[in-house]
Amino acid sequence: MAENLRVAVIGAGRMGADHIQRLHTRIHGAEVAAVIDIDLDRANAAIADIPGARAYATAAEAYSVDPSSGGVNAVLIATPGFLHEVALLEALERDIPILCEKPLTPDAASAWKIVEAEQKLGHQRIQVGFMRRFDQGYMDLGGLVRSGELGELLMLHCRHRNPDTPAGFTNEMLINDSVVHEFDAIRYLTGEEITSVQVRLGKATSKAPNGQHDPQHVLIETASGVLVDVEIFVNAQFGYQVATEAAFEDGIVTIGGDGGPYIRRAGRWGGAVTPGFEARFGAAYDVEVQSWVDAALRGEIGGPSAWDGYATAACCEAGVEAQKSGEKVAVMLNEKPALYSAGEAKGQGK
Repeated sequence: MAENLRVAVIGAGRMGADHIQRLHTRIHGAEVAAVIDIDLDRANAAIADIPGARAYATAAEAYSVDPSSGGVNAVLIATPGFLHEVALLEALERDIPILCEKPLTPDAASAWKIVEAEQKLGHQRIQVGFMRRFDQGYMDLGGLVRSGELGELLMLHCRHRNPDTPAGFTNEMLINDSVVHEFDAIRYLTGEEITSVQVRLGKATSKAPNGQHDPQHVLIETASGVLVDVEIFVNAQFGYQVATEAAFEDGIVTIGGDGGPYIRRAGRWGGAVTPGFEARFGAAYDVEVQSWVDAALRGEIGGPSAWDGYATAACCEAGVEAQKSGEKVAVMLNEKPALYSAGEAKGQGK
């Protein structure tokens, strides 16, 4: 691997633009060499302050430039999920480091195709962008679980609240775009696979758009019987809030929630709630991308693997089915390949 990663960022929208600036201003060992977006004006705008970076309409154009002549040798995928499969397969063909924003792909079948394609390389190249694993609160809670200091973990209570949703945010997206993070966080914290999902639909907010039932209550069980409940409320109005409370045999631990100073003034009291995910998890994204770069320069991955992406896709499929039926739905997983079990020993995956 070269001294620096020369990264092609695929997608210059909200998440892609954020990563472009992150790579350019805060990450060591990597540089933005190319931005790929079908909207070339948007791609060019994203690299306006990055000398030497080039804009392309397709990944094939960027890959056609030899790395020794200014081409790319790593890729960060930040397009909508339905475009990930093609982008991942193209990058795997070139055997270069990949950081893919969640989801790996939108469904378990296509995610398994990615797992199979990576296995053919004989080593891991894909890190999936589940940034909560790099948030200090989640890392501290994960450490407490693994240490056994508070006894066995028994239950998790999760809250995931957004102020509102963009146009076109469907009922299924509450699971596929929001609860997907809880699925991965649960797997990370417990070190276990999720075995079942149930979704309960109660009283809905009038703030939800037509066709969307919000909030929802998601009930989850892991292989050892850890019970988890998730409140997913994507039109909560007041801000962006993600929090988890863990019940152990010998204590209760709470992470997340409100941020900033708690102020008492003029007969009132209170603090701040972050307006969006960029503010709430900005530091976690920085740690995540730096971990990917550092690991890629060693020929490894530095976070969630393609298996983790596949497993969460299977959880989402069960969640959407449960959302429609109201029944408890089993999560169906293929047998875990040895390639990813070996990665766990290095702390790369679940």
